[in-house]
Amino acid sequence: MRDTTLVIMAAGIGSRFGGGIKQLEPVGPGGEIIMDYSIYDALKAGFNKIVFIIRRDLEKDFKEIIGNRIEKIARVEYAFQELDDLPDGFTKPTDRKKPWGTGQAVLSIKGLVDGPFLVINADDYYGKEGFRKIHDYMVHEMKEDGAVYDLCMGGFMLVNTLSDNGGVTRGVCQVREDGYLKNVVETYEIRRLGDGLKAVDERGNPVSVDIGCHVSMNMWGLPASFLDVLEQGFPEFLAGLSQGDVKSEYLLPRIIDKLVKEGRASVKVLKTPDKWFGVTYKEDKQSVVDSLGALIAKGEYPEKLY
Repeated sequence: MRDTTLVIMAAGIGSRFGGGIKQLEPVGPGGEIIMDYSIYDALKAGFNKIVFIIRRDLEKDFKEIIGNRIEKIARVEYAFQELDDLPDGFTKPTDRKKPWGTGQAVLSIKGLVDGPFLVINADDYYGKEGFRKIHDYMVHEMKEDGAVYDLCMGGFMLVNTLSDNGGVTRGVCQVREDGYLKNVVETYEIRRLGDGLKAVDERGNPVSVDIGCHVSMNMWGLPASFLDVLEQGFPEFLAGLSQGDVKSEYLLPRIIDKLVKEGRASVKVLKTPDKWFGVTYKEDKQSVVDSLGALIAKGEYPEKLY
């Protein structure tokens, strides 16, 4: 059977979480973190390797809190996302503090995977269905070579991915009748307002969002050849930055949306009914603890995962 890798993006600073490293916050009864549950679900679905994308300054804590534990049950490798890891001819602006984005994060795994891989966020709980569907698509359907990149994604209902404690950023999707992605637009500060929603675009202008739409949640199934696209596109992104721009990011949804519109990629949207939860805000933590407790009580997870 084709090797499949789970790639976990855990280098984010946790800017909304109030100072702590939100990816490493314990939420399970045995001190498990959200990543533990994603890894458990992925291994059950058939994934057979884990790559953690982290920052070098987090390496010691990360390995102590989760890495060493996971190495006992799965093949594990580490990739490092660093602000100064830039193509030849580019240097980090002195006042750049923000990571370069999910595109650069995933580019850091080049050389560590040679088959299809699934990218997820470290601090999101995705449920079991997405892992199963994406694994099955990768193994049985994904074409790893061809003129058009064959991608897939976990398609979550927006209504299942909102936080009660503030706005969230989501890749809002339009899906064609044949189940393939038409476009994906990164949309910010999405929150409930009465019976509807409010949200803004990247410039802060209000936009309307349908509560029944699908969103990407950065759960992308990608062939190894996709890393060549990221490698080619990163210098172009950097060259296009305005003088003094220290916040723009090289983001997977924008990269994939551009490929789809150019006819260079197709993205199968694998719809999942699972309810997301995560720690976007510190106040979210208790609801995550409660939600996981309820799933354990229902028998979805053992009290002790490993």
